[in-house]
Amino acid sequence: MSSEIQERPGEASSSASASAAEEVGLPEVSLMGRYEIGRLLGRGAFAKVYYARSVSTGQGVAIKAVSKQKVVKGGFVAQVKREIAIMRRLRHPNIVRLFEVLATRTKIYFVMEFAKGGELFAKVAKGRFSEDLCRRYFQQLISAVGYCHSRGVFHRDLKPENLLLDENWGLRVSDFGLSAVDDQVRADGLLHTLCGTPAYVAPEILAKRGYDGAKVDVWSCGIILFVLNAGYLPFNDPNLMVMYRKIYKGEFRCPKWTSPDLRRFLLRLLDTNPETRITVDEIVSDPWFRKGYEEIKLADEDDFDAKDFSEDGDGDSGENKCLNAFDIISFSSGFDLSGLIRDSGEPVRSERFVSAEAPERVLERVEEVAAGEEGVSAARTKGDAVRVEGPSGELVAAVRARRLTAELLVVEVQWRDEPGRGIWTEKLRPQLEGLIYRPDEPVSGDP
Repeated sequence: MSSEIQERPGEASSSASASAAEEVGLPEVSLMGRYEIGRLLGRGAFAKVYYARSVSTGQGVAIKAVSKQKVVKGGFVAQVKREIAIMRRLRHPNIVRLFEVLATRTKIYFVMEFAKGGELFAKVAKGRFSEDLCRRYFQQLISAVGYCHSRGVFHRDLKPENLLLDENWGLRVSDFGLSAVDDQVRADGLLHTLCGTPAYVAPEILAKRGYDGAKVDVWSCGIILFVLNAGYLPFNDPNLMVMYRKIYKGEFRCPKWTSPDLRRFLLRLLDTNPETRITVDEIVSDPWFRKGYEEIKLADEDDFDAKDFSEDGDGDSGENKCLNAFDIISFSSGFDLSGLIRDSGEPVRSERFVSAEAPERVLERVEEVAAGEEGVSAARTKGDAVRVEGPSGELVAAVRARRLTAELLVVEVQWRDEPGRGIWTEKLRPQLEGLIYRPDEPVSGDP
């Protein structure tokens, strides 16, 4: 997805450069008053990517607007969840930075670093690179890939279209939508999901057996290096099955201008046997790779925690922490109050609203309003929820407030049809109107 993000030089007049404002029929589009949305850069199955500018800093960013409805209906919840969770933790000069994630009723917004130079693919499509330039980009790629692997992240879709260039022509790895993490590894120690782009996919994936995520990334890096040096793919054929057979057998030939050292190095990268294929540590020690190599020193960061990627929960045991990706996408996991409102056969209804107040203030206000109503009481639960009880002490509603951004939070209310409907809709909600955040932008202005 992220390969669609970036502006390609010389394409400002194309149809993909039409402004978001023109597309939605408004003179201008502002996202939550924080970003001015500009021209459309690209679109995919369930996302559109825009150039935007921060209102406060003037910094140019790329904003990917993802349709919640399409994500859920298309079964991409886990994929988008992982992409957000992974990107928010990766801090490396050769990886596209995710600044923040925002959400409205219908959209999720990735606010990301804008790579002004466009895709590496567009540059190599104009002609093959010199061996020194191939080495320089490959060094940056391996630095990023090795960093990901050390944190248990495997990209699984590395290709020139997912490698972007900044204003100084430095490389940025993007599009972590197909990435896997350590906790997806099965008992045999391998990954099993079939994914990737055909021309870059490793032979062990084609064999439909388990595979090592790090080793398939190394194979894809080998394909990328071959393309940079040759200007064309090592395995290619109009017939997909013929191409797959070539990949499986490792049938490729280096162009005549390839130096002996680079030829030897490519053969180690494109070794069809994952057990003997070169590893990232061995790549970094290889004489061809090390020429002019300067290792990047990174500051110590928080440990990567597998719970951040759990598909069954939000991995958040603290109070009032920011919503994780699944919450933002579906507004369900993090707001599931079923532990408070247990099944009694009555339908459970829910309502959500955004507030700019502090979570503590919202919950205090709910308690204050409930205390002022006859036959209604409220009590704080462990964590960040309030139980609303009826005249007999029965639980009729539950309210929870969770962070959406640094400035905004989402308040989720669940109640039973009877008597919760009357207590919430007629007694409590009218007195909480002042807590609701109402941005100036109309819903129809969502990019």
